[in-house]
Amino acid sequence: MFMRRERKWTFVRSSEMEEGGEIKSHSAYPPSSGSSSWLSIFWSSALRTKTLASSSLHTNIRTSTEGLVRRLGLFDLILIGVGASIGAGIFVVTGTVARDTGPGVTISFILAGVACVLNALCYAELASRFPAVVGGAYLYSYTAFNELTAFLVFAQLMLDYHIGAASIARSLASYLVTILELFPFFKENVPSWIGHGGEEFLGGTLSINILAPILLALLTIILCRGVGESSALNLFMTTTKIIIVLIVIAVGAFEVDVSNWSPFAPNGFKAIVTGTTVVFFAYVGFDAVANSAEESQRPQRDLPIGILGSLLICAALYIGVCLVITGMVPYTFLAEDAPLAEAFSSKGLKYVSVLISIGAVAGLTTTLLVGLYVQSRLYLGLGRDGLLPSIFAEVHPTRRTPVHSQIWVGVVAGILAGLFNVRVLSHILSVGSLTGYSVVSACVVTLRWKDKSASQVSTRWTSSWQEGVICLVTVACCGFGAGLCYRYNASFIFLVAAILIAVLAVLGLCFRQVYAHPPGFSCPGVPIVPTICIFFNIFLFAQLHHEAWVRFVVLSIISICIYAFYGQYHADPLSSDLAYHGVPSEEAR
Repeated sequence: MFMRRERKWTFVRSSEMEEGGEIKSHSAYPPSSGSSSWLSIFWSSALRTKTLASSSLHTNIRTSTEGLVRRLGLFDLILIGVGASIGAGIFVVTGTVARDTGPGVTISFILAGVACVLNALCYAELASRFPAVVGGAYLYSYTAFNELTAFLVFAQLMLDYHIGAASIARSLASYLVTILELFPFFKENVPSWIGHGGEEFLGGTLSINILAPILLALLTIILCRGVGESSALNLFMTTTKIIIVLIVIAVGAFEVDVSNWSPFAPNGFKAIVTGTTVVFFAYVGFDAVANSAEESQRPQRDLPIGILGSLLICAALYIGVCLVITGMVPYTFLAEDAPLAEAFSSKGLKYVSVLISIGAVAGLTTTLLVGLYVQSRLYLGLGRDGLLPSIFAEVHPTRRTPVHSQIWVGVVAGILAGLFNVRVLSHILSVGSLTGYSVVSACVVTLRWKDKSASQVSTRWTSSWQEGVICLVTVACCGFGAGLCYRYNASFIFLVAAILIAVLAVLGLCFRQVYAHPPGFSCPGVPIVPTICIFFNIFLFAQLHHEAWVRFVVLSIISICIYAFYGQYHADPLSSDLAYHGVPSEEAR
């Protein structure tokens, strides 16, 4: 593969690398313009990978102003995961899905929780493997696959984050106005262009909202001041919403009528599976913990616990709310917009409805805060690697936060939230999350392949490494095919065929590759567990709106063009020793 560093091309043979990614020797030669076409240079650039030193080979902790500060403990990491996952959805999505699945929505959340736990196991292993590095799914794919794949993953994730942040900001503004209108002075006196929805112009093309950008600006300022201030706000808001959810569950438990749980699955098991594809996204957010690696005090120990712990807490809260809401009111009578609040109002418990609104504000605030935090760390990683301008890699010398990246993220989200009705774009969301989760699962498999250099010896028609990648792609294609068969009610034979082909591909991974056990946390059942994640994630991808598929293709093409005309000429896979290093052994304990 070819690597560029300071306008030089470096050829690095696999045999020249020691275990852990250390380069033993290399020789640098500029490419011959006469013999190398632009396409071949582009291809060699796209296939570059990042090599990171293992934790046992580096003992110097980052001390320069280029690094972030390690202030996050285990409790902070768990709160980041819970804060990113539980928003207003716990007060809305649970009831909305219950209208179709009945009390079986509880099973939908359990199935989605199990699927997310499997994804979280993959994230936990990679977070433990690269414990002192920002970047998350982008970094993992850069290390396991290549530079272009990493840039594509970043682009898909970032569009999800940008649109999601703008949408959440508008929802938060609306909930705040709803609370203000509880006071007579504000009731029916707040214009729509301030908080509720927006003032539409040009036939709805523009939708002006003032409060949403103001809220984004305030949160951006808090994040720029430092991780200590932002984690304190996250602690307060997350604790508030957890307490409110527990109150809702406790009070609602006394109003439950068990006869409302019968029939438990009125529309059959297929409705429960369909509900699973919807509520799966209620758990999305645990990857935020992985992106906190560089600011974690004991990353190798705390990151896996934070990822899995936050996910289990969210699952328990979701299941409790589902049982309460379907037990209080027959599922056919649940409201569309605010089912949980309406359920308590129908029982004469209006004060709980007010608490639910407060909980929604706290939930949206933490979700938005963590979302903005994660985005800035991803931009920081790409700025360090040269795939984006170096201004994104700058860290404030005293605040030790990526101020420029954070301001950029806030400005983009503020423009979207202030000028456009981003809710119309909600059906193209989740593409980045599903793509990122699938790639992370594939990274676990490829990074586990033992003696990677030896496995690249050619066989009759392909190398062992290429054969493994083909098996992973086959699993993904089978997941998409199975999803289409399920979505369009195709013959059961086609669904079974897709599953059988995927099983054969998994068997190929099991018997054609040799796997090593990484240091730190180890995902169980490799390669079976990661391939199950890939299959299910792409199965869900097939359930998305058609415009989501178009968005995936169009954004991928745009990203390739950006990489071709900027990224490949500025990327530095070797990066800086200050930017990427292993965590010292004493910290890992």
